[in-house]
Amino acid sequence: MLGIDNMKIFISWSGDTSFEIAKTLKEWIPCIIQSAEPYFSANDIDKGTRWSTDIAKELENADFGILCVTKDNLNSSWLNFEAGSLSKAIDKARVCPFLYNLKPSDITDSPILQFQMTNFDKDDMFKLFQSINNCLGELQLDEPRLEKMFDLSWDKIKSSLEKIDTK
Repeated sequence: MLGIDNMKIFISWSGDTSFEIAKTLKEWIPCIIQSAEPYFSANDIDKGTRWSTDIAKELENADFGILCVTKDNLNSSWLNFEAGSLSKAIDKARVCPFLYNLKPSDITDSPILQFQMTNFDKDDMFKLFQSINNCLGELQLDEPRLEKMFDLSWDKIKSSLEKIDTK
């Protein structure tokens, strides 16, 4: 069982492409930042559990949220619901839309516009990992170590995310 000091990251997804992105982020975030504990509903809800209760608990306890935003789910009410739930704890939670094959200008009339977004490129994704790391307080990695762990992982993360388009 993970320690109580780990930072809880809620990864929100809606649709097949977004599901694959969330799965990839769930796999790689703790490889780079070991004190991060990502939650991904497709993998982290036990059979027989009321999924809505479990998700509500995780949304409430999250310290950081990542919304996996694609062309297919831009207007997803579920994604917007989870963004709102995460942001209501704004004093402790951060919400970051991760744009996959989208530009911020592709998003109009959406509540996610209020959040600083991450594009699918190396520099912006590193900034996302920096933001997660900065929220860890005493548990954060020093900057050179974070950068080294990210650089060592980047090609595999990029490859995993690029394969999503071919599925």
